[in-house]
Amino acid sequence: MDRETRDGFAVTAARGRFAPSPTGRLHFGSLVAALGSWLFARSAGASWIVRMEDLDREREVAGAAAGILAALDAFGLAGDEPVVAQSARTPLYAAALARLERDGHAYRCWCSRTDLEPFGGIHPPACVAPARDRSPAWRLHVGSARIGFDDRVQGAQHQDLAHEVGDFVIWRADGACAYQLAVVVDDAAQGIGEVVRGADLLDSTPRQILLQRLLGFPLPTYAHLPLALGADGRKLSKHEAALAVDARDPLPALRAALHFLGQPASTERNVHMLLSRASREFDALRIPRTATAPPAFAAARNATS
Repeated sequence: MDRETRDGFAVTAARGRFAPSPTGRLHFGSLVAALGSWLFARSAGASWIVRMEDLDREREVAGAAAGILAALDAFGLAGDEPVVAQSARTPLYAAALARLERDGHAYRCWCSRTDLEPFGGIHPPACVAPARDRSPAWRLHVGSARIGFDDRVQGAQHQDLAHEVGDFVIWRADGACAYQLAVVVDDAAQGIGEVVRGADLLDSTPRQILLQRLLGFPLPTYAHLPLALGADGRKLSKHEAALAVDARDPLPALRAALHFLGQPASTERNVHMLLSRASREFDALRIPRTATAPPAFAAARNATS
């Protein structure tokens, strides 16, 4: 497997990861993301890991992390290394923030959403609010950055950060590292060479690529999978009653997830045999770009609790 080393970080070209948030049980949309990232890695002979993105303590559900890991294990999708939790990695994030501040890329900001209304919600290249009697957030200067990349599923992507995003938060006012910085630091530190995730994060990718460039991290490749939608067109995970997949009977949901990703049907009666065959026959070109209601979801639905 090809490797690249930069600034002490080693990247394996197709090494992948699944990074759930412990805000509920594993549902069909999350299973699609986990299976998709696993297939990309395994079909290339690469390792695959699980990272728990638990920085948002207010949304965390007690016991959800353990439940997700148990479900993944039942679906044959256990990671190759011990699970890492973001909540234990604050020193790494703080070091990255300090580096960005030192190099003039980050600044303190007290702006609220109300302060940004005159700018259409797009943050200008400086804080426009007076210092307040509370801790500030930290934002990244995007300057005139225009980011383009080729997504393995969604094709060519382009974003003018100054006009479409503005300077964005990388460290929250409550003292927690923001998602955009944390995921970049984690992917570099864990040697992730290929980021495979849901298309709802496609818009975040240019911000992460800019951070990778500023921090001198290796740039992974990206593949953004179509989203599983409910009958009303909303992302499945946004439904209060999003169906948790049943770890007691994993085959129906696994088959439905494979079908959703455009992969060949499998009649294997064993989870590990099904996954082994799926990794051998995996073809990324079969994956559809657009979000749809899950095909054959009735089978997975009948297998839920």
